[in-house]
Amino acid sequence: MTQPVSRVAPLPHAEWDTEALSVLAPGRRLPPNNVLGLLARHPDLARAFLTFNKHLLVTSTLPVRVRELAVLRTAWRRRCRYEWSQHVAIARRAGVTEEEIAQVRAGTLAPICAAVDEIEGDSRLSEETYRALAADLDDRQLMDLVFTVGAYGMLAAALNTFDVELEPGQSDEDF
Repeated sequence: MTQPVSRVAPLPHAEWDTEALSVLAPGRRLPPNNVLGLLARHPDLARAFLTFNKHLLVTSTLPVRVRELAVLRTAWRRRCRYEWSQHVAIARRAGVTEEEIAQVRAGTLAPICAAVDEIEGDSRLSEETYRALAADLDDRQLMDLVFTVGAYGMLAAALNTFDVELEPGQSDEDF
């Protein structure tokens, strides 16, 4: 399936100004990509979002596998090709199996899929799902899970709204 051209085109890396570079590439930690290029158009927003997102990706108390399963389910529900394609690769590196990825698509991987579906649908967790999660996650991990689903839902909405294209060579065949 062909993606439409971006509504707000990512700013090419060569055009990032000093402010964008200081926010998006301090010390050149991340290679330029279309999400960073989009955020380069609004450095103040980028600074705020990336500070929060850094917690979710780097210092969160949530186990990486759990985080990636939650992000994948959120991307799948939101029909966000970019987020899915980026995070399916991260999930595989974190040890998520092809069977688990298929279960995420089908919504059958308990309790993570139920949690994402409930947060996305009702903005809360049922008592049953909460108890199932709390059997393995402590309070901070539960908080990180809820905020991860919310943040990646918001990011998916932005990526979909602005028609952010996949990276060159990035595959969405798993989508």
